[in-house]
Amino acid sequence: MRAIDQLVNVDDPAWPDIEAACAASSVPVRVLPVDPEEGRRCLVQMQVTARSTLGALALHCGGLVVDDGWVRVFGGGSEAVGGLPGLAQVNRFPSAFDPAWHPATGLVVGHDVLGGVFALNGHDPAGEGRPGAPGQMTWFAPDTLEWEALDIGHSAWVSWLLSDGPEAFYEGLRWPGWREESAALALSQGIAVYPFLWSEQARADLAATTRKAVPMREVLGVAADFARQMGPADPGFLGEV
Repeated sequence: MRAIDQLVNVDDPAWPDIEAACAASSVPVRVLPVDPEEGRRCLVQMQVTARSTLGALALHCGGLVVDDGWVRVFGGGSEAVGGLPGLAQVNRFPSAFDPAWHPATGLVVGHDVLGGVFALNGHDPAGEGRPGAPGQMTWFAPDTLEWEALDIGHSAWVSWLLSDGPEAFYEGLRWPGWREESAALALSQGIAVYPFLWSEQARADLAATTRKAVPMREVLGVAADFARQMGPADPGFLGEV
């Protein structure tokens, strides 16, 4: 086990570059304040340093609210002041450091408002029924109820979010007025779409669907239930929010 000082006090910390990327981004991004104790707890359990993007976000940031809230990137957490839960809560970290603990199917690092889940693969994604290589990002797609490999690491994923990457990525999943609907949400909410995103009706005319703000856990729960009952497969853990 590396102690907190070893994880925090590093050469070339990632946070200044993340701050600069957020400031220069053409995509609206809000940097939330961090709960310092939770941030340090995340670092210790993950055993990553502040040199990494993952470690820097946990230590210095309560989370990133990207594209007017369409994507939420988890950091150290700021839920106590109305922000986002931290990586520790989202992934159910043990209350005290446990060297034997690891996220069973991957580390959940972000959600989008439709119930899409961004997760970082563990050591054996194939054994857990996940696509992609170890240490690479995957996405649970809310319109297909399947996991998709993104073929990039966590740092590249954050850079992609702060670029124009999501614009093409979410083509077909955004409707006229999506930005205003997303921006109006509390950070504990997502958007429920009916007919469901995976239905033929929604795919034919997304703008004609009915949408409402509901707790994010409800959006995730409905998607997981349908994936288990109707296929393609149990998606596994989608994060605790």
